[in-house]
Amino acid sequence: MPEIDWKAARQCQDALSQSGIDLPLLHDDGPAFHEPWQAQAFAMTLVLYERGLFSWEQWARTLSESIKAAQTHGDPDLGRTYYHHWLSALEKVALDAKVFSAEQLSVRQAGWRHATARTPHGLPIELSAAEKALPES
Repeated sequence: MPEIDWKAARQCQDALSQSGIDLPLLHDDGPAFHEPWQAQAFAMTLVLYERGLFSWEQWARTLSESIKAAQTHGDPDLGRTYYHHWLSALEKVALDAKVFSAEQLSVRQAGWRHATARTPHGLPIELSAAEKALPES
């Protein structure tokens, strides 16, 4: 996983706060992650920002839209689903920046669903080469 640029992380948190999103991403002792995938999604966001694929203002707007869309569909957004919204926003900005196509995203999501369904609880989920190339079912 890439090393997190904490200055960029604080800029991201500031941009989110200015957009009315006040869930803390960072505490004095580091990030507020409950699962490893959340930290990975956070780190990927910082890397894509550092590569110039989007601005913090664009990111804050996209994340805000993701949260509002989820709330419209009944998600009370009590914090437990925050990084699901984050991942949705990350997918959108990456699609908009043409990091990958919608078809490639769909194939990868199908691979993860398949891998998740066949992995015993408590074990790490890993994609095999075959799962990476699964067609959408």
